[in-house]
Amino acid sequence: MPDRAPQPVDRQLPTDEARDLIALVRDIVQREIAPRAAEEEEAGLFPREVFRLLSGSGLLALPYASEYGGGDQPYEVYLQVLEELAAARLTVGLGVSVHSLSCHALAGYGTKEQRAEHLPAMLGGGLLGAYCLSEPASGSDAASLRTKAVRDGDDWVLTGTKAWITHGPVADFLTVLARTGVEGARGITAFLVPGDAPGLSAAVPEKKMGMKGSPTAQLHFDGVRVPDSRRIGDEGQGFAIALSALDSGRLGIAACAIGVAQAALDQAVAYATDRTQFGRPIADFQGLRFMLADMATRIEAGRSLYLTAARLRDEGRPFSRQAAMAKLFCTDAAMGVTTDAVQVLGGYGYTQDFPVERYMREAKVLQIVEGTNQIQRMVIARHLAGPETR
Repeated sequence: MPDRAPQPVDRQLPTDEARDLIALVRDIVQREIAPRAAEEEEAGLFPREVFRLLSGSGLLALPYASEYGGGDQPYEVYLQVLEELAAARLTVGLGVSVHSLSCHALAGYGTKEQRAEHLPAMLGGGLLGAYCLSEPASGSDAASLRTKAVRDGDDWVLTGTKAWITHGPVADFLTVLARTGVEGARGITAFLVPGDAPGLSAAVPEKKMGMKGSPTAQLHFDGVRVPDSRRIGDEGQGFAIALSALDSGRLGIAACAIGVAQAALDQAVAYATDRTQFGRPIADFQGLRFMLADMATRIEAGRSLYLTAARLRDEGRPFSRQAAMAKLFCTDAAMGVTTDAVQVLGGYGYTQDFPVERYMREAKVLQIVEGTNQIQRMVIARHLAGPETR
């Protein structure tokens, strides 16, 4: 490994509290996450103890209200925490993003009684959440989901299968979108389902090309009974709730992507300044220097884009278009930067002796999750030119 240590990102943070928060995250990364990341990813080990530590440190609750155990942090701070975590291990950074996404429905649309009953444990009680929208036959076309919830007295009975669920086999609670009425978006309702509910089971986790430490699996709902007190929002409001969550979730993916890209750039710079060929460091060669410059520029542009969207969100202004742009640009940038990092390291970049091959494999999934980048382009175009004509 190169001897040159990467310099921490010089962050623009709004408060001293936020600066202390980033310092705490960097300490946890150095002590608890980075030293074991490569080994545990290769072995497919999920770092549950790390998530318990993050929960106990308040890092699973940052963008939520302190009234319910949250950190009262603006989204621009929360996203920079995600970036720091993802740079050390994407399984952790993306896992925190998914957990936050899983809390969004209840925090934003639950009744005061529901929030008081469930949110403190969800945010700071060591629990871990999963978000259940996608199905085997409904990914990008989420409004066509088939999982059903049928009213039975004071309960709802859920039947169906969810797919591609991060944390599916290990989650303590699930935000589940199910069909309670007519076909299409207007017939979908949101529910908060315990992870140990009778009738709920997980399939064998998917064998993925990257993020092997993060369990992704189908979840089967075989007559899972959920009391109406766990219905979130009104009947038929679920799809609108899901879309509002995804706008925020896309910013989480954007931040994670920039974290992975930053880690890859740090490795590439360290290697290029340490490796010598023809009697001098390869970083002296103009072709390679230009590659590093382009990689760094993409990262800075992506970081600025996701922070701009986050600040709009923090101000209560519309940010859907900017969130789609950030997700699109940052994840494409991560794919490009990690590919270039492998090229900078040459043959060594293609081996597991260096982490850049892992970063490249991990970057790919970020172009797919939380809405593929093709979907992001559709969202952006609709903001520009209006809905497609039929």
